[in-house]
Amino acid sequence: MKSFKAYFPFLFLLVLLVTACNSTPKEQKANSGAVVDSLAAAENLIQKYIDEGELAGFSALVIKDGEEVFRMNKGYADRENEKPLEENTIYRIFSMSKPVTAVALMTLYDEGKFDLDDKVSDYIPNYGSSKVYSPNEDGFSLEPQENEMTIRHLLTHTSGISYGWNPGYVDSLYRVNNVSGWDGKLEDKMLSLADMPLNFQPGARWMYGLSIDVAGYLVEVLSGQPFDEYLQEHIFGPLKMDDSGFYVPEEKHDRLCDLYNQGEDKMLTPAQEGMAGAFKQPATLYSGGGGLVSTIDDYARFCKMMLNEGELDGARILQPETVKMIMSNQLPETATYDNGNAGFGLAGAVDFGTGEYSWAGAASTNFWINPTDQLIIITATQIMPNNFDYANEFKSIIDNTLTK
Repeated sequence: MKSFKAYFPFLFLLVLLVTACNSTPKEQKANSGAVVDSLAAAENLIQKYIDEGELAGFSALVIKDGEEVFRMNKGYADRENEKPLEENTIYRIFSMSKPVTAVALMTLYDEGKFDLDDKVSDYIPNYGSSKVYSPNEDGFSLEPQENEMTIRHLLTHTSGISYGWNPGYVDSLYRVNNVSGWDGKLEDKMLSLADMPLNFQPGARWMYGLSIDVAGYLVEVLSGQPFDEYLQEHIFGPLKMDDSGFYVPEEKHDRLCDLYNQGEDKMLTPAQEGMAGAFKQPATLYSGGGGLVSTIDDYARFCKMMLNEGELDGARILQPETVKMIMSNQLPETATYDNGNAGFGLAGAVDFGTGEYSWAGAASTNFWINPTDQLIIITATQIMPNNFDYANEFKSIIDNTLTK
């Protein structure tokens, strides 16, 4: 198990590079000590939560200016059997699948297969007839789309498509018709979804939902390939993301991190067998919105490709201009994200100040790509319902240590 100490030479070099132009040797030495102290504080913080029983284990990887400067694997992948987290532990990344799906779709954009403001119905005709739920004094009516749903709407969660989790008429139809379940085939689910009313007129506001799953199906339509095969050929293979996919093969089951539920007292219990066993069998529905598993190192390669404007180790995945589009605010003027405090790019949040692009997964995995400070942070644990407090506390220390 490696700690920050193994990477002190990188950190010391980093501090010297940052401070050499405007600090004395005495100040440089003090700054390098502050970096080490801060990273030790981050490690100790996580260990405290593990000792208190709030975390079974927690992994983190920090990359600054293209160099790995911090790696941490604390605690257990299987707490009950005291099996430690390893560098190659596999995690359910759930909604961290969404940026991968957006990248896959945008490879087809680079090939000239579509424009972002094309209507979805140009490629999946059923979505042209989707109605819009409109409440009124008599209850509600179903209205035609005023400005038809576009691919940009899908990738920014402004399509009017939800997840079926919320109370209300539209989401009740999702549940009755099982459009958000992972059984069956992607095509069948996405065509059934087109029969459901939209929650609002496309572009009117931001709502989290199955939009990115529709984008995954659009990859199939545009490419003529099953979505899993397209990802392997165009993303995972070229980037050498060897442990990423829609399920964990049997020979790798022992590397899959256990999943835990966290109660109101923050204590953990092993997840029930249904959810805990998910991802151990080949998928039939390739959910671009939440169906992937990956490792810290695999996802780091994806992040490094994005930070390096679409290329990594000679493999070009996207054009630089396309990466900038993904990682910049793409919301319609009528929609806001996070009460207007942040923007939303293609399948990920965007910080207005730093341009940081980020998202998270339902089992408490997180990533951040900060182009201003050339910083990547990835964290992973396996807690449901999600609790991002641990990752955010960890990130706060890293930001205060390594950003300008």
